[in-house]
Amino acid sequence: MIDIKLIREDREIVKENIKKKFQDEKLPLVDEVYELDKKVREVQVKMDGMKAEKNKLSGQIGLLMKDGKKDEANKIREKIAESAEEIAQLEGEQAKLSSLIKDKMMVIPQIMDPSVPIGKDDTENVEVQKFGDPVVPKYEIPYHADILEKVGGMDKTSAGRTSGEGFYYLIGDIARLHEAMIAYARDFMIDHGFTYAIPPFMIHGDVVTGVMSFPEMEAMMYKIEGEDLYLIGTSEHSMIGKFKDQIIKRDELPIHMTSYSPCFRKEGGSHGLEERGLYRVHQFEKQEMIVICEPEDSMEWYDKMWNLTVEIFRNFDIPVRQLECCSGDLADLKVKSCDIEAWSPRQKKYFEVASCSNLGDAQARRLGIRAKGEKGTYYLHTLNNTVVATPRGLIALVENNYQEDGSIKIPKVLQPYMGGKKVIEVKK
Repeated sequence: MIDIKLIREDREIVKENIKKKFQDEKLPLVDEVYELDKKVREVQVKMDGMKAEKNKLSGQIGLLMKDGKKDEANKIREKIAESAEEIAQLEGEQAKLSSLIKDKMMVIPQIMDPSVPIGKDDTENVEVQKFGDPVVPKYEIPYHADILEKVGGMDKTSAGRTSGEGFYYLIGDIARLHEAMIAYARDFMIDHGFTYAIPPFMIHGDVVTGVMSFPEMEAMMYKIEGEDLYLIGTSEHSMIGKFKDQIIKRDELPIHMTSYSPCFRKEGGSHGLEERGLYRVHQFEKQEMIVICEPEDSMEWYDKMWNLTVEIFRNFDIPVRQLECCSGDLADLKVKSCDIEAWSPRQKKYFEVASCSNLGDAQARRLGIRAKGEKGTYYLHTLNNTVVATPRGLIALVENNYQEDGSIKIPKVLQPYMGGKKVIEVKK
């Protein structure tokens, strides 16, 4: 949510930002908010005048009563009562107008960073740089579901009986490898100075609307029937929500934390072959990182964060690239965002395994996350980034470490988490 002062002072900046995001249907909202805001301020001026007059009249009552002028005092009391009723009506009108403004402001996108490339959708995202050489071995890389089944590591058939489509069992060494990736990512982030946390896996609706846009919420979140609780789609939601309505001391900044959680999402499998695998599922696990910092420091943290994810995947012997999200692919709350994509030797292309986002003060403004400086309180900036999300990270690891005999090499950094095991063999 942008600062309404921007609409008061320069509506064209807001409109130009909307055009760059190819959301022209939202352009009328800017003028609507501008006019509603004018009315709110007009009502406020009228109320302030009436309250001042009411206070002035109230001060006269005591003097009139002291002089024995009871009838005049009673007339003034009647005026005050009428004024109080009108003030209450104006307060109701102002609250209604303010609510309309908030609803419209929640839909107007955040002002993007000038460096964001302009494009209509994700097909126009821009590759920035590659890390590691993508290799296609001479032997065929099977589909990841087939690899996992050969080593006795996955059972989607049983999960279909217990839970339906979009769920899975991970078994044996693959389940252990999955947890090894999460554990390594946790320790890696702790070693880089991030505070570890395990957050609530359910959050209230006002936290959900504070951290994401309405379309995202509707597409992603599972609601607990009969309760004001939602299952989190990522631990960023509850980790940023942790600081709701807080004024954070400046000497405590920046706050940088890493969190583990299961994640729950409505999205089902894509059509065809991918439905057998783990690309799109209703439940997965993730190590996340969040930062809350001074506004002037957020772009520096943005670069630090996505680079940490690159380093982790390179430690897993996985080639990756950074792909910058263009304006049309940028969610409304984001100032700037990039994806980290892993190389798939089977598909001979990259696919998304992590996403890093700078949300500016959008979440902080919605949730009331502030600091206090010399010129008063101000909103902080929030950022989030995937450290490792399985099973997509697992897919990338399995494909890039698959050997011709069907076995899977375990990267050196994960071997201590696997009891020293170096290879996952084909199940006989």
